[in-house]
Amino acid sequence: IRKAARTLLMLEPTSPKRIFEGRALLNRMFKFGLLDQDTENGLDYILSLKVTKFLERRLQTQVFQNKLGSSIHNARTKITQRHIMVSNQMVDIPSFMVTVENV
Repeated sequence: IRKAARTLLMLEPTSPKRIFEGRALLNRMFKFGLLDQDTENGLDYILSLKVTKFLERRLQTQVFQNKLGSSIHNARTKITQRHIMVSNQMVDIPSFMVTVENV
């Protein structure tokens, strides 16, 4: 993601590729809740993303934060044992990236 943002930033600001792919990349970041649509609206903000932002969007972390699991390990176990559904879809992958709509 950072590499894509870097290559897009090297293009001309009026380049159609930068405008189209940059908007698509930003929309993906907004969809996953990694960037705030109101305040962090630019490719520069993608370069400043930290690993913790990605880890907070994992299903395992979301289950623990929403008190569906007593610990992070218990949340992982519940997910792998197929006790957790996301938008009426059974998910058994703890690293599933939860979108803002699915929280």
